[in-house]
Amino acid sequence: MADVVGAPGRIVAQGLRAFDVVGTWAEATEREVHADPFQRDPAFLARLLPWMEVLARYFDATVEGLGHVPARGPVLLVGNHSGGILTPDTSVFFTAWYRRFGLERPLVALAFDAAFGVPGFRTLMRKIGEVPANRENARRALRAGHPVLVYPGGDHEVFRPWRDRNRIDFGGRTGFVELALRERVPVVPVVSHGGHDSTIILTRGEWLGRWLGLERIRTPSFPLALQIPWGVSPVGLPAWPLPAKITIRVLPAMKWRSLPRTAADDRSVVTACHREITERMQDALGDLAAAHPYPVLTRLRSLLPSWRASDRRPEPEVS
Repeated sequence: MADVVGAPGRIVAQGLRAFDVVGTWAEATEREVHADPFQRDPAFLARLLPWMEVLARYFDATVEGLGHVPARGPVLLVGNHSGGILTPDTSVFFTAWYRRFGLERPLVALAFDAAFGVPGFRTLMRKIGEVPANRENARRALRAGHPVLVYPGGDHEVFRPWRDRNRIDFGGRTGFVELALRERVPVVPVVSHGGHDSTIILTRGEWLGRWLGLERIRTPSFPLALQIPWGVSPVGLPAWPLPAKITIRVLPAMKWRSLPRTAADDRSVVTACHREITERMQDALGDLAAAHPYPVLTRLRSLLPSWRASDRRPEPEVS
């Protein structure tokens, strides 16, 4: 297994063990997740959006179906998560959201707790409207009338191996269903394709995660990826993402609002709702994968003038 980790991976793992970086990170995470979660800065976000537009162009990103989002009021947007540390699908969706609705309609995104333990990065996340992923933060945002974006698969899904790139994998997590049923809010699926082709995840590295004690930062994994310029290396190293075509499709809302709040306590109902939304999202992801089976090749071909000129197919809706 040492050959799979590679020299960069061994150096990083040994450094983490020797200096107990994980312990320091865990302390920072614990402190930050109890800070005031709602620190969105509209002025900062306005300055950042042009750079997010550049990232969206790099991935030739399109977002379809934003018209399925209710025009006002709280809504739970449920997405699949891809692309490792960069998670380009999140940036693409944020960009499309504010292009459509403007900065006056905040989008609150639930984010992985450990990310708030990273200096600098946590400030960026807070200012754009991301908060630690827990039910209390989600409940507060929904009751304030805000749309909330949740990725139930979290680190489990975002670090799934590349071979599973076209698979919806929430890891059996059902908390978002219980939240939606209790709060009686619309639930809108958001399906992303292509982001997991930008980073080739080889393994979640759960054995390495256990060895390093990463459960202290609330994850069992130390993922390894094939990255530019490092080759096989930990996903935490700064790397250049492959230019994969990203397509996001927003689906019609689930028909759960007729269910009583007490349905959140009925395991059979929660399980049925979880199965319904994951199957619907899997069908949509399958359609997107069939349309663009090779997202990197699709993106590279779009950069060739001769190919662009000959491609007269209608463009999908960009909201």
